[in-house]
Amino acid sequence: MRDGGHPFRVRRAQSLTGLDAHRAGVERLLASYRAIPSNADVRLAKKTSNLFRARARTRAPGLDVSGLTGVVSVDPQARTADVAGMCTYEDLVDATLPYGLAPLVVPQLKTITLGGAVTGLGIESTSFRNGLPHESVLEMDVLTGSGDIVTATPEGENSELFWGFPNSYGTLGYSTRLRIQLEPVKQFVALRHLRFDSLDELQTVMDRIVNDRVYDGIPVDYLDGVVFTETESYLVLGHQTDETGPLSDYTGENIFYRSIQHTSVKHPKTDRLTIRDYLWRWDTDWFWCSRAFGAQNPTIRRLWPKRLLRSSFYWKLVALDHKYDIGDRIEKRKGNPPRERVVQDVEVPVGRTADFLRWFLAEIPIEPIWLCPLRLREPASAGASAQRPWPLYPLEPKRTYVNIGFWSSVPIVPGQAKGAANRLIEQKVTEFDGHKSLYSDSYYSQNDFERLYYGGDRYTELKKRYDPDSRLLDLFSKAVQRR
Repeated sequence: MRDGGHPFRVRRAQSLTGLDAHRAGVERLLASYRAIPSNADVRLAKKTSNLFRARARTRAPGLDVSGLTGVVSVDPQARTADVAGMCTYEDLVDATLPYGLAPLVVPQLKTITLGGAVTGLGIESTSFRNGLPHESVLEMDVLTGSGDIVTATPEGENSELFWGFPNSYGTLGYSTRLRIQLEPVKQFVALRHLRFDSLDELQTVMDRIVNDRVYDGIPVDYLDGVVFTETESYLVLGHQTDETGPLSDYTGENIFYRSIQHTSVKHPKTDRLTIRDYLWRWDTDWFWCSRAFGAQNPTIRRLWPKRLLRSSFYWKLVALDHKYDIGDRIEKRKGNPPRERVVQDVEVPVGRTADFLRWFLAEIPIEPIWLCPLRLREPASAGASAQRPWPLYPLEPKRTYVNIGFWSSVPIVPGQAKGAANRLIEQKVTEFDGHKSLYSDSYYSQNDFERLYYGGDRYTELKKRYDPDSRLLDLFSKAVQRR
């Protein structure tokens, strides 16, 4: 434990870029768009990505988004922020916390951008009450495939684009500015780690908390969980508070996911973090994926610079592995087969969670597993379909889902089709009436993919309207063919 400083004192004060600077950034973006040959694919010119999909290399110049990385303005009275599309959540949080405000959903990793989370989905422990990041967007400016920047709102001229933009992954355009809602946050988050030796009981309690938003008489503001085995799983309940007390620090020697574990089912373990440390509790170790780089070995960790205990640095290590096949070379020297990357987030209805987890634990040798319940926000705008307001990722309103995240690799079995484990997971997710996020490898047939992700004719109609010359890749080409 440690005594914390002021909880709203951020890593560095994130200055607001202002409207003039934002307009200059948009002009550079448009100039770069016009410089791309008409027969070349349009892509962002950026060095980092939170996608795990490989993609074909291109020599064409990319879109210059260097002027679209900041927070344009914050309105603390209206509790809104105007944010450039390439602004990271780390910078966004640093700009809003001094006002005692935060985005309604803050995805787990610091370098995820707001635009990326809206067009490619995002989730976190507020999603059981606040839905997904795109649901707190009030309006957005989008550079479409036609080279125009249009403003999309729930009920305006471009409302079809507003509702169809989430899960389009840049195939309909790129957001240049988003106005989002913010919510008040308190100084600290008090945590309770509930242990379960039964997945069915975990499922029941999780469903009840989502509906009641309270547990044992204490409000629940944040909710996620971790499964280690069929007989050891946890729900982590967070409650906002201004009450001071000893604080934990998981930005250095201590590892957050290990702190969750304890032996007593009847007596929850408790903890306390500043609001900022809570929001980034998973980033220090990229959940638990830092162990693949030895960063959880106590000896190595003592020597590892604290500033490099963050997801952005692990991404650089992953890039080196992809470039030089380091992991497969090591496995070969050990006499082991190469490994298939299984890095996925899926959503299944809450009532199917325990059954899916039992299947997964029996068939896919990966642990731990992250759980994050979610429900679409209510009420949806009048401009949305009453049944499925977001057509490209059709979760049903008033229904609770659980995001199940697993990020590792499994041995490749000789003779099996490429991506055998991922293909099996895709099949099972569909059988469980679920959906899979598209930030990583996908192996669907084109017919199955279009049935699951095109919203009937909605995506095709949007593509014709906002990218009539097909300057941008289509969703199947980008997500499955990895072009």
